[in-house]
Amino acid sequence: MAGSGKPLLIVESPTKAQTIRRLLGKKYEVAASYGHVRDLPEKGLGIQISEESGQYRFVPVYEVQPGKKAHLQALHKQVAEASQVWLATDEDREGEAIAWHLCAILGLSPQQPVR
Repeated sequence: MAGSGKPLLIVESPTKAQTIRRLLGKKYEVAASYGHVRDLPEKGLGIQISEESGQYRFVPVYEVQPGKKAHLQALHKQVAEASQVWLATDEDREGEAIAWHLCAILGLSPQQPVR
């Protein structure tokens, strides 16, 4: 990851992003995820089932939510340019899920971003 740009702070809400951007000034980039970015599909099971040596494995298969693809591509570009990525999602189970999905989609290691 480690681009040469400014540190990037990702929050859930665009309103929070705007407020934090104003408080932090020009030393940081601030972006919003606009809430959840992917979910289980509305149609189908949404789980990949495999079997090996009598052991079954169930892996959820997530889809990017409608209308989020272009925004996630823009976030991916910001992540590539950032010197650090800070995931500042809400401190609840939804915020943790959003941060986890952002790591998976944006190619971040959960140990790498500052949270």
